[in-house]
Amino acid sequence: MTLKTLLPLLLLMLLTGCHSGEPQTPEETGEMPYGRWGFAFFTPYGLSAVVTRAMIIDTEKVVSTYRTLDSTPGDPDTVQTWNKRVWIQTQFNKARHPPAMMLFCWDSRIDRKTYETQIIFPPSLRKTMLTPTGKDKWGNTEWYKTMLFGLAPEGKVRIWLKNSAGGDNVPLEPKKITTLSGDKLVACKGITRSDFSRGYSNYIKEFIKGKTYPYGDW
Repeated sequence: MTLKTLLPLLLLMLLTGCHSGEPQTPEETGEMPYGRWGFAFFTPYGLSAVVTRAMIIDTEKVVSTYRTLDSTPGDPDTVQTWNKRVWIQTQFNKARHPPAMMLFCWDSRIDRKTYETQIIFPPSLRKTMLTPTGKDKWGNTEWYKTMLFGLAPEGKVRIWLKNSAGGDNVPLEPKKITTLSGDKLVACKGITRSDFSRGYSNYIKEFIKGKTYPYGDW
């Protein structure tokens, strides 16, 4: 799969609000042994952002769109550099099969910009998501079943697989990642939940006081 061939399909799904039909049984879909996997977005503390729309094409060519998403919290332990043990639960952000491509729209309130991030994942991702990470206290198998996206100033995006058994999360290097903004936006043009003209909230002003943009090493 290539970005050139997949992007038009994602654009169509975004504009129509539709999603493709899914087979009904695990045998047909090849879904993961733990059921659905989750994805979550977070930011460094005090560097607020919000994800407004997401679209996924998975490895079974199922296309899913997400207009209702979990919140985008700021991690209190991510200051100056990324916390390797971010722990976030997901409610709405779930999918059945590993992703082949993802596109999401997000407002960086610290940058006062809307960004569009397009990601192509490596074929090896499915194998990693099928790798047990250990056992919980009841003896049940834990997995890499949650994908974490860190959203930082200047449109920077980092990805990890959460170690659900504890310990450091595992960095995920995408096959390709592109982040657009301004007049280069394609799928995310006109999609925002932010009024950037209002300036910073008081807690952001307090956090960035005396710091030099972009306020950390991301």
